[in-house]
Amino acid sequence: MNHADLEWAVRSTDGHHARLRVQLPQQAQHGLLMIPAMGVAARHYDAMAGRLATRGIAVAIHEWRGIGSSSIRASRRSNWGYRELLDDDLIASLDAVCEQAPAVRWRLGGHSLGSQFAALLAAVDERACGIFIVAGGAPYWRTYPGWRRFALRGAFGFMDAAAAVNGYFPGRRTGFAGNEARGVIRDWTRTGRTGHYRVPGLGRDHEQALAQTRLPVLAIRLHDDWYVPPGSLAHLLDKMPHAAIEQYTIAREMLAGRPADHFGWMKHPAPIADLIAAWIANTSTDLARASRC
Repeated sequence: MNHADLEWAVRSTDGHHARLRVQLPQQAQHGLLMIPAMGVAARHYDAMAGRLATRGIAVAIHEWRGIGSSSIRASRRSNWGYRELLDDDLIASLDAVCEQAPAVRWRLGGHSLGSQFAALLAAVDERACGIFIVAGGAPYWRTYPGWRRFALRGAFGFMDAAAAVNGYFPGRRTGFAGNEARGVIRDWTRTGRTGHYRVPGLGRDHEQALAQTRLPVLAIRLHDDWYVPPGSLAHLLDKMPHAAIEQYTIAREMLAGRPADHFGWMKHPAPIADLIAAWIANTSTDLARASRC
């Protein structure tokens, strides 16, 4: 199917700007606003977007503040947290796709932390028609098995301290995520310690919104993903008891022998893209009857 490869400029209310990477098939009716993992640039999801575009599904890939095409970088003087990422940047991207492609019904999807943000935004924004999760779950330390739960609690303290000392979290040096704003690390570790999404400065209760959502949800876990054990994904999905949830686990043999881990699927995204396309097709009839979509 013919499709256009585009870049749309997106500007947040505070002046931050970045580019959405867009693949827009002709006469597309359904689309996915994709939110990357923490520290991963949008361009790394081009292969998955291209696969979906051949199935007639529009894809717009969000760019994290501080990464890739973002106009700013984290530093001691440049700081932000979940509030800016959710209320400024993601709202701006959703505004852009709805304005540029108003005939498309947009689902919100994400990888890792991006999947958490997809759920949080979709639960409060009536323009979202569904939630897609890949290799994602709440980073609540109690959901991790054995020694990993205690290692994770220790990692939270290290990350907070490193962010405070440097003025940002030096992820490029530590090998975890990118160079992240200390506010993002603060909010991420808070969720990891408590298991709850409480975002200072926001006038909405995301936990309550998640508990009330009835959106269709596709959740894909990678079998060998130690970043997101089954309990981590379950903790996130349990926050949406009324959602229509479909769950799948991807094993190594489904990825042409490549590791079925947190990032390995990105090099062979076809099986996951095909699952997304099938899920969209299966839920489209129900969405056509729903007033919000």
